Amino acid sequence: METNRQKKIGTLIQKDIVDILQGEVRKNSITNLVISVSKVNVTSDLSIAKVYLSIFPSDKGPELLAAIKTNSPLIKHELAQRVRQQLRRVPELIFYLDDSLDYIEKIDNALAGKENPIENPNLLDKRKKS
Repeated sequence: METNRQKKIGTLIQKDIVDILQGEVRKNSITNLVISVSKVNVTSDLSIAKVYLSIFPSDKGPELLAAIKTNSPLIKHELAQRVRQQLRRVPELIFYLDDSLDYIEKIDNALAGKENPIENPNLLDKRKKS
C-alpha cells in the first residue's frame, strides 16, 4: 500500500521526468517520437523510484530504453536540480517499458474480432511481471 507521501513524490518525479525526456527529444530535433511516463512507484524508504515509460512508436521502445538507462545518472542529476527544494535525496531511478498500451490494443483487436485468441491462443502474450 502506497502512502500519500510516496504518491506525492511519485507524481512530482513523474512530471519532472516527462519534462526532462520531452526536452531531450525536442533538443535533438527528433520528430515522430512520443515518450510519456505512465507511472512512477516509489519504495517506502523513498530510495528507489520505478519509472514506467510509454514510447510511441513502440518498435523504438527497447532501443530508446537502453539509451535512457545509459543516461540515467544525467537524468537523475537534472531531476535533482529541479526538485532540490522539495526533496533532500533524489531516489535511484530504474526505468521500465510500460507495455500495457500494446496489451490493451491486442485485447481490443481480439474483442473486435480482428484476431480471435480462442481459435489461436498464441495471439495473446503471457503478461510480464514487473
